[in-house]
Order: sequence, then C-alpha cells, then structure tokens
Amino acid sequence: MSNQVKIFDTTLRDGEQALPASLTVKEKLQIALALERLGVDIIEAGFPVSSPGDFDSVQRIAREVKNATVCGLSRALEKDIDACGEALRVADQFRIHTFIATSDIHVNAKLRKSQDDVVEMAVAAIKHARRYTDDVEFSCEDAGRTNIDYLCRMVEAAIHAGASTVNIPDTVGYTTPTEFGGIIQTLFNRVPNIDKATISVHCHNDLGLAVANSLAAVEQGARQIECTINGIGERAGNCSLEEIAMILQTRQQLLGLSTNIHSQEISRTSKLVSQLCNMPVQANKAIVGANAFSHSSGIHQDGVLKAQNTYEIMTPESVGINKNHLNLTSRSGRHVIKHRLNELGYQDSDYDLDEVYAAFLQLADKKGQVFDYDLEALLFFNQQKHDHAHYQLLYLQANSGREIIPSATVKLRIGDKETTSAAIGNGPVDAAYNAITKALGHERIDIVDFKLDSKGEGADALAQVSVVAEYNGRRFNGIGLATDIVEAGVKAFIYVLNNTHLADQIDQQKKQQNVKIAGV
Repeated sequence: MSNQVKIFDTTLRDGEQALPASLTVKEKLQIALALERLGVDIIEAGFPVSSPGDFDSVQRIAREVKNATVCGLSRALEKDIDACGEALRVADQFRIHTFIATSDIHVNAKLRKSQDDVVEMAVAAIKHARRYTDDVEFSCEDAGRTNIDYLCRMVEAAIHAGASTVNIPDTVGYTTPTEFGGIIQTLFNRVPNIDKATISVHCHNDLGLAVANSLAAVEQGARQIECTINGIGERAGNCSLEEIAMILQTRQQLLGLSTNIHSQEISRTSKLVSQLCNMPVQANKAIVGANAFSHSSGIHQDGVLKAQNTYEIMTPESVGINKNHLNLTSRSGRHVIKHRLNELGYQDSDYDLDEVYAAFLQLADKKGQVFDYDLEALLFFNQQKHDHAHYQLLYLQANSGREIIPSATVKLRIGDKETTSAAIGNGPVDAAYNAITKALGHERIDIVDFKLDSKGEGADALAQVSVVAEYNGRRFNGIGLATDIVEAGVKAFIYVLNNTHLADQIDQQKKQQNVKIAGV
C-alpha cells in the first residue's frame, strides 16, 4: 500500500456552501489557483447542476488549473452527472464525484427507498459517470451511521461498477476516532475488491473530531483525505487541511505517511480564503491562528530564545509565516518593493508593479512605514480592483460630528460616465451609502452584515470592512481596505455593486442563450 496520502480540497464546494454570501467566479478561481500552488491533489470546484454561476466557475477552474485534478459534485442522477461532464470536459484531467445516502435514517426518511434500490441507483450513477471519465469517485453519504454490513455491500458494488475512489464520509461528525478507524479497518478486512480503489474519508467537525477521525482513517489504510482551508464548511466545518497536512509532515517519522502539500503556502492560502470568504480565523486556531506561534509565558519565551524547539514543534517559516524584518517608507524604490514581494513568494506575473508601487506610495505617505502585511493587502486589493470595473469610486468626502448631521459626497464612474451625488445619513458610512444609492437611481441594496477589522498592528493599521448585502434574493460579499474607516466601508459597498453587476450580466447571458435555444 502506498504511503502517499492524497489531499482532496473541498473549500470551493463544501466550504462555500456555508458562507453568508456566494463567491464570484473570479474569487473562486483565485482560491483554486492558490490551492494549486499549495499542492493539493484534487480540487472539488463546485456542484455544477446547482446554478449557472456554479457551472461557470467549475468550467473556468477546469480550464485554468493544470497541476491538480478538478472535480465536480453530483447526486446519483443523470442530469447532475451530465452537468459535471459538460463543465469539466475542458480540463486536462478531471473527476466526477457522485454520491447517495446509505444510512437507515437517510434511506428511509429522505430517499424513501429500499436498500436494494439505493445500491442500483449508485451503480447506475457510477456507470453513467464512467462515460465521461475513468476517474469517478463515489460517496456513501452518512457512512458513519450506516449499518456496517450494508456499507460493505455498497462499497463492493461501487468498486465493481467502476468507482476508482470510494469515499466514507462522517457526514454529521458523529463518530469517534476509534469507532471511525474501526469502520475503515472493517472495510479493508471484508470488502474483497477494495484493493482496486482508493479509500477516501470526509469528516465533519460537529464534535471537534474531524481531524482526529481523518487521522485514524489513514492509519487504517485510507489514502485520501477530504478537507478545507481553515476547516470551513457546513455547520461546525470540515477536517482542516492545514492541520492534517502538518500532522502528517511533523509526525512523518511516526506515521510513515506523506502528502504533496507545499507547507510554505499554507499561511498565504489561509489568509486568502479568510479574506474572500469573509470568515476570520480565530486567534488560537492551530497552524494559522494569530497566536499559533506566539509565546506569552516568561518561561516559554526564555526557552524559545535559548532553543526554538523547546516550545515550537514546527517553525513559523515552515507554514509560510515570515517575520516583518523589512520596514518600507515612501523613500523606498520600485526595486525594493519588487524584491520584497518576491521574498514573500509572489511572481512578477502576479501583479502590476507600477500600480502596486503607486498604491504603496499613497499608503506610505499616510502611515510612514509599510510592513509585509500591508504589502500583501495592497496586492490583494489591487487585483480585486481590476476584476469588476463597472463601478469605480473617484471621490469621497464625509462629514460627521457631535453637533452636525452626518453627510457625504461621492463621485462615481459608472461604465464610461461620471456622476456626483450627496446625501445625509445616520452616520458617515450610512450617508455615503445613501449618496451612492442616489447616484445609481435604484432602490438601496440591503446591507445584512457589516464588519470592521484591522489589517496589521497599531493605531495606523489599515481598516478592512467586510459587508454582506442582499440583492434580488441573493447575497453578495464585499471587502474594502483603506486607512480611513469610511473609505474602507465605501470600497466594500462598491465591491458589492460590481459583484451584483457581474451576476446580472451572467443572468442576462443565460436568458439570451435560452431564447436562442427556444428559437431553434
């Protein structure tokens, strides 16, 4: 049996399902390319049949990603599988992942079918998926609560039908490590054709055991782990990719297992997912939390100064956390900025140096010193600026105080036209939002969540505003960054507007395609 454990990332499918607002196609592609750099083996890009937007994002990712297998999820239905096949066919290599529930509670209460019927549906789905690719994965939903005899029967039938990977999910996070490891062990002992497929596991964190259960499974022979960045996902989340990857790397001598993960990319990927998904990482989160490599105890500090491994079992650098050893000012030249970005792992093709440098100078004039985290934030938001260019903020002035009514004036570029508007509000941000809405000439988009955070340290840290807005029954996420809180809030709102504009364009294209099809 191979000692290589495949990492199957489902951040863009299971993780994205749990977000307060859907990601755009561009945002999903950004995450997919980061996952590719991270070294994941399989990227589950989405559920193509679920919506036109999901279909488009899966297809775009399938076209762009070259060094990982791109996967789409489908129920055990022909229309789902066909949608996967159509979206993924542009990829160099792809996988169709089909599933059906197998536990008594799901079979009886949800599917309302007999166990024989469910086996027949699974077999038919796998055979249909094989028309598109030999790389077919089958999942026994709620396997953790499935009768073991029936689970063995289902796994054997799935492999016989042509599934090259069979996934054993603990869908509701119910099992314990000993119990879940025992299920995997029993499958290897009782399923006669199990050597013809890779056994995968997909564990949820409802009892905080997703990583422990996944580890128990690979110790019993599973060779694929399904996980997400920062452990995001339905309810309490999924097995955390960074945790399981670093367990296998740090304890390789004990476990004898390895992955293809480039651990130095972990921190950056974690930050990107946190940023785009509007899901902050808790400070005490293992591997990527702000406190993961900090030491407060005097005894610990003394020990680390004398020998780092006294209280650190891995180094910050091993997961891509760099110390801020270079402070930049407005006197720093382009070559210094380029050098520092290269040191942080960015390629020249990742950014436009002139634009990043111009933004850097503006920030340096305001802050005095610019740090690594500032540079990365500038780079991130400079990239975002070009993704959605229909609405642009040209000018902003906001006034507020104890004895005055908050007001704001904004100047926007909408398409190729410019417009100026002013309004009052309950506060400067509300006034600015009212002015923008007035300039647009339509009903206000409802803001359902508004979060303010700081990027960096100290009183001069950059302000980051994250908003979730509701538009036409859908939710959209927006992020804004500036030294001024009001400006950051306005940029976040502009970001939302551009996302809604893109969504409208996609919907319009779909309508036009449907009209053409109907006309034919």
